[in-house]
Amino acid sequence: MTQMTRQSARKAVEAHDPAGTEHGITGKGLKTGQLGLLAVVVLGISSVAPAYSLTSSLGPAVNAVGLQLPAIFIVAFIPMILVAFAYRELNADSPDSGTTFTWSTKAFGPFIGWMGGWGLLAANIIVLSNLAGVAVDFFYLFLAQVFGNPDLADLTSNKALNIATCLAFVALAVWVSYRGLHATKLVQYAMVGFQVVVLGIFVIMALTHASSGDTPTALAFSWDWFDPTKISSFEQFAAGMSLAVFVYWGWDVCLTVNEETKGGKGTAGKAGTTTAIAVLGLYVAVIVATMMVAGVGGNGIGLNNPDNQSNIFAALASPVMGPLAILMSLAVLAGTASSLQSTMASPARSLLAMGHYGALPHKFSTVSKRFGSPGYATIMAGAISGGFYAIMKVVSENVLNDTILALGLMICFYYGMTAFACAWYFRHSVFSSVRNFFMRLLFPVIGGVVLTLVFIQTAVDSWSPSFGSGSEIFGIGLVFIIGVGLLALGVVVMVVMARVRPGFFRGETLRKDTPALVVPE
Repeated sequence: MTQMTRQSARKAVEAHDPAGTEHGITGKGLKTGQLGLLAVVVLGISSVAPAYSLTSSLGPAVNAVGLQLPAIFIVAFIPMILVAFAYRELNADSPDSGTTFTWSTKAFGPFIGWMGGWGLLAANIIVLSNLAGVAVDFFYLFLAQVFGNPDLADLTSNKALNIATCLAFVALAVWVSYRGLHATKLVQYAMVGFQVVVLGIFVIMALTHASSGDTPTALAFSWDWFDPTKISSFEQFAAGMSLAVFVYWGWDVCLTVNEETKGGKGTAGKAGTTTAIAVLGLYVAVIVATMMVAGVGGNGIGLNNPDNQSNIFAALASPVMGPLAILMSLAVLAGTASSLQSTMASPARSLLAMGHYGALPHKFSTVSKRFGSPGYATIMAGAISGGFYAIMKVVSENVLNDTILALGLMICFYYGMTAFACAWYFRHSVFSSVRNFFMRLLFPVIGGVVLTLVFIQTAVDSWSPSFGSGSEIFGIGLVFIIGVGLLALGVVVMVVMARVRPGFFRGETLRKDTPALVVPE
């Protein structure tokens, strides 16, 4: 065999050697050791954006399940915390900023893994556009309150101005995110703290009004609100679950920054579960107080009033908080702005990982030398989300409501895939201990099955235009087109990438035997 032949043969073997020789998981150039446990939890709560999530979802959720609002939020938490356990197990084994993309690839192979990454990206793009849209509404509401001119609040109805303001918010979020997690952390401490304090004030004032009898829509507290068996149909249950799942979504950003945390790979996993539990407590308090003061009727400040449903706190702030209503406007504005900025971390780092392993063009793996952040991926995440909002705003005036419902589909898709990836990836060790059986098999599978059922039911229901705002294209509901259409688009993009970037899809860059990245303690 000639020298050239031997060299060619060696290169061919190296291209398919077990990852860990030439193809192990490597660092992506992100700046390490930036965030401790508290900072990651704050980042997670910011991404969840409690004030924004509640003001956007309470109306549609009440429309679906009525008085069982607290019950559906608690039930929806169960698959969320079970999936959080799956995330923690996978992160402890293979910490990587690609999260669902990386873990699903190692468990099921490159094609399913790529779609898992696409599902995560689609969910984040939808929510980033939605966050920016809500920020626009509260920005002009805040201006109207400051200057005492109600007409300023109506500026959000000007489509061109609305889109331009939205793009300005997205650009600002991209600028802060591009500057890295240190800048992000400083912004988040202030905004998350303010948001939680204002929600606490709202709860106290709402309970005071409800108990004083000066609110005609007030309801007396009842433990029946916590009984999910009183939801009359599975269709209503699934719709409520899809909406309630949305309000918990975002804690997984804690895992996407796992390469940049202090204290090793355990920090991100602990932060994810801590964030989910903290948000549950806050939600239950706010939901109960809101129901007691507003009721679930269709008149006045009732939660089923169509004029209130797209933005509950905008309708309730003045009746409940009086002159302090401006604080709620600021809280939602701060919450959406901070979440817009913190949520940007998730798709940017997922795009970075997909570029790093060759699943997307190499340009996405570019890291800013100055800030240690995924520069190009951050800019692209902002550009796509801004463009998505602009298109959807032109297509439908009810874009906020429809995108929230579509987001539920995306969340169920990639969270469910991550849960099943955990069970399959660890299948050889699940019976080695009682702990592993529960944490690596039972809990993830239960969470994954519940989310899969909700996904299927929501997809079937959303085919009808009556599901959501009533917007349609060729007789098909806009929620279905957004949700299922984005997944179908992902398949098309994947086929194209498999042709132009075949290495990843042949298993040359990432597989089950790829050794994990060692995160510094």
